[in-house]
Amino acid sequence: MPALPAHLDRDVALARDRANPLRDRRDLFLLPEGTVYLDGNSLGALPRAVPERLQETVTAEWGRDLISSWNTADWINLPRRVGARIGGILGVSGEDVWVSDSTSVSLFKTMVAACRLRPGRRAIVLERATFPTDGYIAASVARMLDLELRWCDSADPVAAIDEDAALVSLTHVDFRTGEMLDLPGVTRAAHDAGALVLWDLCHSTGAVPVDLVGPGVDFAVGCTYKYLNGGPGSPAFMYVAPRLQADLDQPLSGWMGHARPFDMELGYEPVAGVGRLASGTPPVLALSALEAALGVFEGVDPAELRAASLSLTDYFIELVDVRLGGALEVVTPREHARRGSQVSLRHPDAYGIVQALLARRVVGDFRTPDVARFGFAPLYVTHADVYDAVDHLVAVMAEEEFRRPEYATRNVVT
Repeated sequence: MPALPAHLDRDVALARDRANPLRDRRDLFLLPEGTVYLDGNSLGALPRAVPERLQETVTAEWGRDLISSWNTADWINLPRRVGARIGGILGVSGEDVWVSDSTSVSLFKTMVAACRLRPGRRAIVLERATFPTDGYIAASVARMLDLELRWCDSADPVAAIDEDAALVSLTHVDFRTGEMLDLPGVTRAAHDAGALVLWDLCHSTGAVPVDLVGPGVDFAVGCTYKYLNGGPGSPAFMYVAPRLQADLDQPLSGWMGHARPFDMELGYEPVAGVGRLASGTPPVLALSALEAALGVFEGVDPAELRAASLSLTDYFIELVDVRLGGALEVVTPREHARRGSQVSLRHPDAYGIVQALLARRVVGDFRTPDVARFGFAPLYVTHADVYDAVDHLVAVMAEEEFRRPEYATRNVVT
């Protein structure tokens, strides 16, 4: 094997880590010793503040103070408080963000609300490469509202937008390839045609800065268990542009979205603002964990976050190019403007490769049919992690460890 160029050496990686302005953020996470964790694009690592916060919520607030904690611990305003923190990460007002439901439920609410704001228009536009739940929910909304589900090509989504489009619903970063769409350009084109836009930010928020205000994004939904590190199943966020909130008519008008929920009135009167997206009782334990987890972003410069992400992914791509010589295809765009914070490699035995790496304590994941994904959460992944991961990948390929019989059958969760 040819000598590794000097700029790719592990000592250089360590020097880059020492120079990283975010280097101390890694200490805010509980990461298993000896594990290289490159799956934060699927489940973020555990922030150190979360276990203590959950212990307090369970034993003191719930166990000792019982139902009074809705007032004394202000459980009732957790969706607003957490929304305000996420708003700071998104660069929008916290008053325009609500956190309470799963991603799928949040997509359903915002899709229906958007389509109701464009009566007479007959189509929902989304790309074929979208995350499955986005497509499933859009199909359900189309059936319910008697609309056309119009599929577009992610390479040119604008071509499918016309005067009949009520809503354009797109994923900002493709979950398989890591390709990032032109959010400002597509948003402007949709508005020029009179359509509203909903962006799925699940694979962006917390790693890729997103400008929602400049291009005038109408709606956005994002999960919080990936780069926001909220924990498995943590609730999603919904963003609604202020100009649309007064007319917002979402389909799950539960009591927590009422202007006066504890008056127990028979008729429904929505609360003013984004809070009308609320439905049922907020998930207090999950929101408490998420609130604590979001503290790792306090004082983080979005530009530094993006610079760290690009440096890590650049380094990974170059190491794969040099050390594996085309044995795996890099399917993630190399252009910075088109890349999220993950790198995806294509190989017929991608599942076995991921499992062999896992046996070596390098954690990525697999997406059907042939993609090995590696996520680079810039708050805790280091250049040394990247070097070590590729070092293990080289060994897996050289020894064909991915062909082991135990990797022939896929796990339920891949």
